[in-house]
Amino acid sequence: MKNVSVSVALQVLSVALAAALYPQLSLAAGMSTGHVYYVATNGLDTNAGTLDAPWRTVQRAANSVMPGDTVYVRGGVYNETVDVPTSGSAAAGPITFSSYPGETAALSGKGLSIPASAMRGVWNLADRSYVTIQGFDVGYYSASSTTSTPIGIYISGAGSYISLLNNHVHDIVNTVESCPNGNAFGIEVYGSRAPASINNLVISGNEVDHLRTGCSESLSLTGNVEQWTISNNLVHDNDNIGIAALGFENAAPNIGGVIYDQARDGVISGNTVYNISSQTNGAYSPGDFSSDGIYVEGGTRVTVERNRVHHVDIGIELACETANKLTSAVIARNNLVYLSNSAGISIGGASNKNGGTANATIVNNTLFQNDSQGTGSGEFQIQFHVSGTVFENNVIYANSNGLLVNFWPSKTQNPGYSTPGTIDHNLYNAAGSLDNANWVWLGSSYTDVGSYRKASSVDALTLTADPQLLSTTTPDLHVGAASPARGAGLVLPSTVVGSVDYDGNPRLSGAGLIDIGAYQQP
Repeated sequence: MKNVSVSVALQVLSVALAAALYPQLSLAAGMSTGHVYYVATNGLDTNAGTLDAPWRTVQRAANSVMPGDTVYVRGGVYNETVDVPTSGSAAAGPITFSSYPGETAALSGKGLSIPASAMRGVWNLADRSYVTIQGFDVGYYSASSTTSTPIGIYISGAGSYISLLNNHVHDIVNTVESCPNGNAFGIEVYGSRAPASINNLVISGNEVDHLRTGCSESLSLTGNVEQWTISNNLVHDNDNIGIAALGFENAAPNIGGVIYDQARDGVISGNTVYNISSQTNGAYSPGDFSSDGIYVEGGTRVTVERNRVHHVDIGIELACETANKLTSAVIARNNLVYLSNSAGISIGGASNKNGGTANATIVNNTLFQNDSQGTGSGEFQIQFHVSGTVFENNVIYANSNGLLVNFWPSKTQNPGYSTPGTIDHNLYNAAGSLDNANWVWLGSSYTDVGSYRKASSVDALTLTADPQLLSTTTPDLHVGAASPARGAGLVLPSTVVGSVDYDGNPRLSGAGLIDIGAYQQP
């Protein structure tokens, strides 16, 4: 073991690093070093919790810490679930649980039971604030039940300034996998109170993989959750939705005409999501490609930016499953979406009985060869109850099926139809040849852009050309120096297109021009 002086130095460094990476925590929480405690597999819960006399269980530490304290858990496997009974505070700082520097502590739920008719996490934070969990391996928690729901990390109730940083959540499984029951979650944030919310939440740098979730999600926010960031996570190889912000799930009450049951005012940024498909999920039928990479369902005022989403069923979906309700005021910008089984980006309700999408702004994304399973969804799918859409400056490169825009509900299915919004200044191409290109508008198909423009009254200034992607095999979705996408986009405010592109370069060129697609060339 390292000596005490080295350990304290590492602890101070860790706090300083957290303050640098997440200044909102240090400013709002009054971050303090507090006391430092230790847990190790060779410890005893009757010990003092020091480096030389560590505790044996993480739960013993959780029962002992006060605001501002830090718990370092030495490397090894801890076969336990943990309830955090105490919050940190704005004055003293957060309570921090961390793997010991240079080591990984694994909390394993293997063989541990889940109470009947309950949702239970390996980590459980109910009505807690100012808590940080970082650097843990969390996994192997499972059920074979339609009433018990295993979760990797479970945050519920209400609370402020919780951070989940650099954890690995994996192998959370419900073997039953049925709808509406038989579910599991990797990370679930469930805001069940009102008006008090879960707020100022940070979920960053985590890996979430190899889950079997039934009808549930890999990483999701449900109900009264506001002012949050989901950033730089790696979500992959799961059999249902990757990242979700959900509303109207009856998680929290709505009071006095104010809607609280809705994830809102958040950012989903810089995440990589891949290998997400319902094809091995027992809750879905074969050929039902319905698992989203990123799903805003009933949420509002959410920004989805600079994410890489590929080899999923549906790349990004902005929709609402609840009748007469809407996902609204969502911005999806500077994302890469490619090689999905079904749609690249989809908006609106899947049927006339669902809700829909209002005022979605979808700008400067690059969609490449989605709908690889030939579902007929196409690159950009528009469904029921859509209004106020802005779809501008996107590179749309279809596969050999050529389906670029698919507004599939017919006029008969759309009584009182009105245009879904503004669609223009995009760049369309189809693999092999533009002769393959086709557009569907109100259920009718058009194989030339002129006929499509006449029928739809949109895309008057859109280009049909090869964007000259650097590689269509790797793929590398940057465009070449002579690409028609260069400088051809509609210049929009940074509040709309963002200040930087997918690579983090300034969104506007030095000449004040904007490129079409997710990348801005210097």
